[in-house]
Amino acid sequence: MLKPLRQGLPPLDPAAVSDAASCALPARYEAVGEARRFTRATLDQWDVGDRFDDICLVVSELVTNALRHALPTEAAARGAEQGSHVRLHLMRWTERLVCAVRDPSHDTPVPRDSDDFAAESGRGLFLVDSFSDSWGWHPLAGTLSGKVVWALFRLGPAGVNR
Repeated sequence: MLKPLRQGLPPLDPAAVSDAASCALPARYEAVGEARRFTRATLDQWDVGDRFDDICLVVSELVTNALRHALPTEAAARGAEQGSHVRLHLMRWTERLVCAVRDPSHDTPVPRDSDDFAAESGRGLFLVDSFSDSWGWHPLAGTLSGKVVWALFRLGPAGVNR
């Protein structure tokens, strides 16, 4: 079930994007709450039906993983540095929505194998896999350094969701 996917997004026509929003997030753990508020405010305008909570949960997990595993430890501990190292992108097509989190790390996101369901951490990618329709990651190219970890959600036509 869980497998690290080094792949780009499934084919989606960029010209068909009906809505898009993004925000820069500071290198501090409070950014998870900021990402959640940004996502909730954005999704309120986009009518994503019953996928609302799933999307918000997955955004929280992706941002948490970026802050916990993709930033140099001293950057997260110190708080806000010059510029942002993590960026959240939300893109909506008629029947799909993608959450993508950009971070400066080149490390592959690896789901943890854990039988300890009482553990307070280590299940983030399991939750992403469970609540999204697909997920993956790809390295950035050109002048950008790092990677993007994304999750895709299928939406029903005209606000009718599964």
